[in-house]
Amino acid sequence: MPATVLPRLFITGTDTHVGKTYVAAGLVRAARAAGLDCVGFKPICCGDRDDADLLHAASDSALPLNEVNPVWFRAPAAPYAASMIENRQPDLALIEETFHRLCARHQSVIVEGAGGWRVPITRELAFSDLAARWNLPVLVVAANRLGALNHTLLTIESIQRAGLSSLAVILNESSPPDPETAPATATNAAILESLLQVPVFALGYNAPLTESAFAHWLLKNSAPAVPEG
Repeated sequence: MPATVLPRLFITGTDTHVGKTYVAAGLVRAARAAGLDCVGFKPICCGDRDDADLLHAASDSALPLNEVNPVWFRAPAAPYAASMIENRQPDLALIEETFHRLCARHQSVIVEGAGGWRVPITRELAFSDLAARWNLPVLVVAANRLGALNHTLLTIESIQRAGLSSLAVILNESSPPDPETAPATATNAAILESLLQVPVFALGYNAPLTESAFAHWLLKNSAPAVPEG
């Protein structure tokens, strides 16, 4: 299948600091290196704006930073908590408008959530609801460490319960290998492959995603996803 069918997709994590932005930016770079008009989209940043800066750079500055990241809370907390701390609501209409504008202008849009799958944006809305509203296949990034099995299985279960497609799981070594947890990190991928009906890819510590098996697999085997609503 040709690379031109790289879909719009949603990248979530099993937790914060598992490497979502590393994977998202790497995937945007891989797509652009393959000749695709692909950009990154981080609807909400909390705390610093480093994630958006990395996606902006990966997109070759093809769009303004405020389109890569339309809503920014300075408080380093989940969006729902940050909105209460700063006494202002996230501009959901701006997020929606920006996403559809990017989809109209660019061949592929890689959307990155914040934290994990069910992180709340408001009392009524979580990042999982954005993925469902836009009908996006979901890529799960998990840190390849002790505890990854439970976190990953629960996340995939929730995605599938929402009626969405689980595109793949990336086990990312987000920190240097730890000899004490080596048995877990060495077996996580094989165990998840045996328990899940989705592809599982292991990404070594500081391994460039542009050269990974996952990037090549996605560019060759993905199908387009058309957002709804």
